[in-house]
Amino acid sequence: MERPTYTAPAINVIENEKEYDVELAAPGLDKDDFKVHVDDQNNLHIEMEKKSENKEGKKHGRYLRREFSYEKFQQTLLLPDDVDAEKIEAKVEKGVLNVHLPKKEKAVETGAVKQIDIK
Repeated sequence: MERPTYTAPAINVIENEKEYDVELAAPGLDKDDFKVHVDDQNNLHIEMEKKSENKEGKKHGRYLRREFSYEKFQQTLLLPDDVDAEKIEAKVEKGVLNVHLPKKEKAVETGAVKQIDIK
């Protein structure tokens, strides 16, 4: 009756004028189960690995079907050019991995005309 499940966690990506936020469903996982990094090609890598523990002494039978946990997962997202990679932050809270991707600050245009001297 055993069948492998390859369901990936649900991901939300939210954008506003100052930032992007990536939310990844991670019920039962904590920060030690994740690795998040940006590579040299501006890709955001999210890796998750949960090692199942066999608690033989506490269960009252054997599993006929078990679909409770993710074993291993990796997602790669191409970051937009306007993300400030130096300020990316991640945290796990209430079963959700949140990756905060702030946008680079745009140069403020003063609107003043700058005169260029011709030599």
